[in-house]
Amino acid sequence: MWPGSFITKFIEDREEFNTMSHTAITTTKAPSAIGPYSQAIALGNTVYTSGMLPIDAEGNLKEGIIDQTHQALKNLQAVLAEAGLSLEDVVKTSVFMTDLEQFQQMNEVYSQYFSDHHPARTTVEVSKLPRGARIEIELIAVKRI
Repeated sequence: MWPGSFITKFIEDREEFNTMSHTAITTTKAPSAIGPYSQAIALGNTVYTSGMLPIDAEGNLKEGIIDQTHQALKNLQAVLAEAGLSLEDVVKTSVFMTDLEQFQQMNEVYSQYFSDHHPARTTVEVSKLPRGARIEIELIAVKRI
């Protein structure tokens, strides 16, 4: 039998979750969405980003995995900043690459952005990404309260 206080807390949390609204996060400091989706969505104290391509705010695709990784992470920083968060608030990243042979190069750049703080991460190889990109990164960040 569950303690009454646990059940009460569970019900209160569920009711609070059901009344939370989704808020779209948008910034001009990162490329706009290329489809019917948001750059990020905030729900409560959690921000979920869409996959971020290595495109600058003017729509130019960076060349090479090193520059592309930098650009994707800079774009994510801009989206997080718009939500009042930083990379320190990231709890999970997902990295999609078209060539895992470039994993080490990507990892060297990635570690510059997550040097002291190491969120959980998944990295997978995919056959193709939009606009011919070599990398796409999405993340989940949680605002500390």
